[in-house]
Amino acid sequence: MTVRAIHRALLSVSDKTGLVELARALANKGVELISTGGTHKALKAAGLAVRDIAEVTGFPEVLDGRVKTLHPNIHAGILAVRDNPLHAQTLREHKIQGIDLVVCNLYPFEETLAKPGSTKEEIIENIDIGGPTLVRAAAKNYHDVAIVTDLKQYGSFLEEWRTHGGSTLATRERLAAAAFARIAAYDQAINAYFAGLTAEPSKGQELPPQLDLHFRQRLSLRYGENPHQQAAFYVEPGIRHASIAIAEQLHGKELSFNNILDLDSALNLVREFAEPAAIVIKHNNPCGAAIGQSLAEAFSRAFEGDPLSAYGGVLSFNREVDEATAMLVTEPNRFVECIIAPGYSATAFTLLTTRPSWKKNVRLLRTGPLEDQEQRPPALDYRRVDGGLLVQTPDRGGDDFAQAKVVTKRQPTPKEMADLRFAWLVCKHVKSNAIVLAKDGMVVGVGAGQMSRVDSVHMAVRKSEGRSHGSVLASDAFFPFRDNLDEAARAGVTAAVQPGGSMRDADSIAACDEHGMALVLTGVRHFRH
Repeated sequence: MTVRAIHRALLSVSDKTGLVELARALANKGVELISTGGTHKALKAAGLAVRDIAEVTGFPEVLDGRVKTLHPNIHAGILAVRDNPLHAQTLREHKIQGIDLVVCNLYPFEETLAKPGSTKEEIIENIDIGGPTLVRAAAKNYHDVAIVTDLKQYGSFLEEWRTHGGSTLATRERLAAAAFARIAAYDQAINAYFAGLTAEPSKGQELPPQLDLHFRQRLSLRYGENPHQQAAFYVEPGIRHASIAIAEQLHGKELSFNNILDLDSALNLVREFAEPAAIVIKHNNPCGAAIGQSLAEAFSRAFEGDPLSAYGGVLSFNREVDEATAMLVTEPNRFVECIIAPGYSATAFTLLTTRPSWKKNVRLLRTGPLEDQEQRPPALDYRRVDGGLLVQTPDRGGDDFAQAKVVTKRQPTPKEMADLRFAWLVCKHVKSNAIVLAKDGMVVGVGAGQMSRVDSVHMAVRKSEGRSHGSVLASDAFFPFRDNLDEAARAGVTAAVQPGGSMRDADSIAACDEHGMALVLTGVRHFRH
């Protein structure tokens, strides 16, 4: 076990949490402290003896602090190999003293990027230059120098130092690995920012030839999809838009792996609508969805879409949850796992956390205002496969109905067309093969994840419990055979929308004409595997 004593330490931190306590512990053991700018001021204000970086370099901080540690007196002191006689001679010749510990966390680039209202100038100014250079230098020379980059490391580092009188090689190696990981994540966040800044939307989103992904752990989860699987929730740096990644949990038990999946699906569907909307998700599929004149009306109709499946489901809303909606949600014999919404009125929050029998457990998440789909920044979707990663642009876009064509003799009525648009948006978020039946802005039946499309039609009709009469049907992909529409007609469906593109489209059109149904082709497919 190679233990290195610590005689001199350089402290240069942006986040000063725990700084004074760490510095005092070092100083009490006779360690000479060197620091920069705000760090120096904080340590001086705490009554600690600390040398300003300019005393060591013989050169003042310049350019508003942009240049302060980039100097041979600093980097030679960090990078010198202690057991190398030539390095030792060089330090003596230039009167450079070694630095045994570097404590450095970086300018808050990710935090500034994620902060609403941050200007481009503020974001750029928070790109650290000297800090990463210090960290890389110390991490490279970990055989002799300890590098601490996270305040969570302070306690264990001090404990080992008190025990062994210095830092062990194993600890220095572990700290170096963490330091290089931090620099890689920091650089990737900057890279992602500039990639978005310089993207040309008119040419579409290009997929990179190489992916360097860096996600930061936000939550450690009790387990994964099943109790025997370990799990955690990681988030991208710099996320600003309303999403599960930055949603604030206001109440309830800790989130599970499956909760997060369902909450994400619920939020992505509810934000599709401009009208007050409510969604009920169960096992990553919508079992209820509705729009209304009010949020309370939307929820009541969404819940009635499939009350049996809604038990223990996840709810999403695209408006602040008000008292009237909370009263309905907390009616007897209703059980909800999670709710995600832009916010909650004070009365609604009180009702949700005190009225129902499940009040202690329900997870309430707040996203803040939801942006329009077009306002959300470009992103990529990732899907893990064994030994690789599938990457695609997200399934967002404009109005699929802008270029849609009515291909039957009968035109949809205005009411049918409104329901077709509604059903189409919901269908986009149902697992393939997907069939959605809707009526009056409310889902009345869903068929999801079946191996044949006609089985999904049968399932949707069965789930509708007779409400399919006068409803419309949406299909996420084309009908390969007319039997799908024959079944729909028998169930009382009056209009349908599908992408089209099958070799047997003519058969489907003929079936609709025979049954007096209207058929709309969008030309856009929305598979969700």
